[in-house]
Amino acid sequence: MLLVDHLEDLRRHLFRALIVLVGMVVLSFAFAARIVDFLAEPIGGVEALQSIEVTESIGTFMRVSLMTGFVLAFPYILFEVLAFMNPGLKKSERRLVLLAIPFSFLLFVAGITFTYFVILPTALPFLLNFMGVTTVPRPSNYIHFVTSLMFWIGLAFQFPLVIYVLAGLGFVDARTLSHNWRFALVGIAVLAAAATPTIDPINMGLVMAPMIVLYLVSIVLAAMAGAGRRRRAAREAQPADSKP
Repeated sequence: MLLVDHLEDLRRHLFRALIVLVGMVVLSFAFAARIVDFLAEPIGGVEALQSIEVTESIGTFMRVSLMTGFVLAFPYILFEVLAFMNPGLKKSERRLVLLAIPFSFLLFVAGITFTYFVILPTALPFLLNFMGVTTVPRPSNYIHFVTSLMFWIGLAFQFPLVIYVLAGLGFVDARTLSHNWRFALVGIAVLAAAATPTIDPINMGLVMAPMIVLYLVSIVLAAMAGAGRRRRAAREAQPADSKP
């Protein structure tokens, strides 16, 4: 029965998150066309795109609306995750996870911004003129490429915050992260290869470089969170030890 109660609670949180996501996607319909124009600027605007299917432009519009709606609903989705975890957290842990929500959104937006202003201006000239062959991209292919790259880089930028929260909850520590840097480097290379649209080392390096920096930042944040957790544990244990 306890498991059934947890599953029912999870269903309610997921349902509310889905409702907000659908609402944000519908709201995104109002300005999705302008976002498509913005995403197409690195290749010269939507005039540089050429559609060869009747429904291709509609599919592109819907994909941009879905991606925009997800970004707007992202803080609330995280809030519902926190609400589901809330009964099993202490007061200090609850405060830590709650404060992580706005920072998580800012890091996701930072990943999208990094992709748009750093990765795309470097990757697109290589892709569109490889071997001297001029490429005329299709709207569906180009928008899929851009939004997928933004999504995965945005998730990668969550890594320091996730590590900080896990360290604050006592699941990881800075010493383990620093000792296992070789495995982390291999994992970063695999993730960069999966997220990078090309196999050349230049574009892959552009993705790996910030991820390596983020991993180093994660070690520092894990040390700070671990120290804070030990101080809180000491304060909580002190009154108990002082009792007769």
